[in-house]
Amino acid sequence: MVTTREIPARSARELPVAERPRHRLVARGPAGLSSAELIGLLWSAGARGSAVSAVAEDALVRCDGLAGLATASPQELEQVPGVGPARAAQLTAAFELGRRAVADWPAGRWTIRGPRDLATRLTAELGHLPREELRVVLLDTRNGVIAMPTVYRGNVSAALVRIGELFRDAVRLHAARMILVHNHPSGDPTPSPDDLHMTAEAVAAGRLLDITVLDHLVIGHGSWVSLRDRGLAFERG
Repeated sequence: MVTTREIPARSARELPVAERPRHRLVARGPAGLSSAELIGLLWSAGARGSAVSAVAEDALVRCDGLAGLATASPQELEQVPGVGPARAAQLTAAFELGRRAVADWPAGRWTIRGPRDLATRLTAELGHLPREELRVVLLDTRNGVIAMPTVYRGNVSAALVRIGELFRDAVRLHAARMILVHNHPSGDPTPSPDDLHMTAEAVAAGRLLDITVLDHLVIGHGSWVSLRDRGLAFERG
């Protein structure tokens, strides 16, 4: 009778050089590695003999995939066997750098040609925040981005957000146009009645201040909605 036994996981140092994640990263680029292998490269050693990639795979399973891992707090990450304070801090820092890199690209002044330009840049950053955040994208007459201040964190509703706060920086920086952007922590970007009401108030206030409100984007988990594309009345600019 043939019996089977569990084959112990090997560390990266036990693999042939050509099969080691670091070597394949250089040879093929990061796209050639799995998420677990990329995470493993951040961590220099396994946990008590286990391959570091096995620890990474366990972390991915426990956090329901890469998206869950990216939004887990350091304290939550430390609950995964083999992930102590140092590894939790490394992973948290790596995900935050990734979010900032997406938000900062391309560098310098950039131009908004349509809602997708803005959504592509902000979905990764805002899509998995644990609470709502409202930003105002300030534009010049050619739709070049002047600034993108965060004006509210918390429950973004028409009852709580002061319309004057939306236009404070726009007036100070002499912006000609603006776009509202906020996220839904639930992951569903479907606009709420509050979203529609706040947008209508902002459009009306913009007319008085001669600042055109071009759009309002609602961002969810990997998806987004343009209220302008949904047929809400905006001033054309």
